[in-house]
Formats: sequence, structure tokens, C-alpha cells
Amino acid sequence: MELLDILDEEGNPTGKVADRRIVHEKGLWHRHVGVWIMNSKGEILLQKRAKSKKVNPNKWTITGGHTDAGEDVIEGIQRETAEEIGVIIPNEKFELIKIEKLERLIPNTNIITRNYSYLYFVLVDYSLTEYTMQKEEVSDLKYITIEEMEEARRNKDESYNFTKWDTERFDEIVKWLKKRREKI
Repeated sequence: MELLDILDEEGNPTGKVADRRIVHEKGLWHRHVGVWIMNSKGEILLQKRAKSKKVNPNKWTITGGHTDAGEDVIEGIQRETAEEIGVIIPNEKFELIKIEKLERLIPNTNIITRNYSYLYFVLVDYSLTEYTMQKEEVSDLKYITIEEMEEARRNKDESYNFTKWDTERFDEIVKWLKKRREKI
């Protein structure tokens, strides 16, 4: 059982918790975290979601997930990176990109997602061999350039999760990542 903190529509904790399955069935507001991991070459780490995942199976995406009940967002993203890709990233490495209020019905499921998504950036220099994939969540890892992401988007390559994002959201993240890459 995975318990999540329930939020109100403005993103404030209500003091209630519920099982993840119930949260999605009822469309309750909760927190989600994600991290754009970049190396010193300016490449972005993507993970391929396991084939068995109910949402976006076999799609390339960033590392992330839900925050557990009682967890703050930094604790949540640290736990997710440790679980999914086997690295522990110190608090001070995380830079907040933005907080998004997202609401959508996941096609071909009974999952209603209503979350406040905290998107972070981290600059680290791990080689692919230094990561340890959680097989239940992740089937592969790779680094790609921002330009390769843009090309996949232009080509509507459905093997990437971000090709489904609305244009404004995608462009905003790419612009942020390019500015951050300039600082390396």
C-alpha cells in the first residue's frame, strides 16, 4: 500500500492520507515530483519506463514519482532517484524549475491525475554504469541532448513521454534547460 498526502485544490495539505489507487480513482489532489538530470556535457538522463507500468509503459521520461505521506518534496525526489536509478543526490543539488498544477484523465485507464508536480533540475556526472535500475520501474537508461529531444518532439516520436506535452510546457522546459546548460 502506497499512502499519499491529500491536498486541496490550491495545493495545501488537508491532513488526510489515502492509498494511491484510491487517490487516482477519485481524482484527489496530491504531490508528484520529477527531476531533469543533466551531466557536464549538457546531456539529459532519461529512463525508459518498464513494460509492466500501467501509465506510459516503454516510454522514455525523466525520473520521478509520487511523494509518500509525510514526505516533503525534496525527500520524495531523493527517494525516487534512489529507488529508480540507484543514486542518492544531496539536497543542495536540487534546483526547482517550476511547480505545475496538472489535471488529466489517463487514456485507456480509470486513472484521474490531479497533482501538483514539482519539477527539479540536477547537475551530476554519473556514467550510465553507475546507475542501478529498479527493474519494476525502469527498463533502460540513456543520455540524450536537448536537440535530440526537440527532434523527437518534431517527429512526434511516441517512444518519448514529452512528445504528448502541450507545446508551451515543452518549450518552457527546453528553454530553461538550455539556459542552465550555458552555465556549465
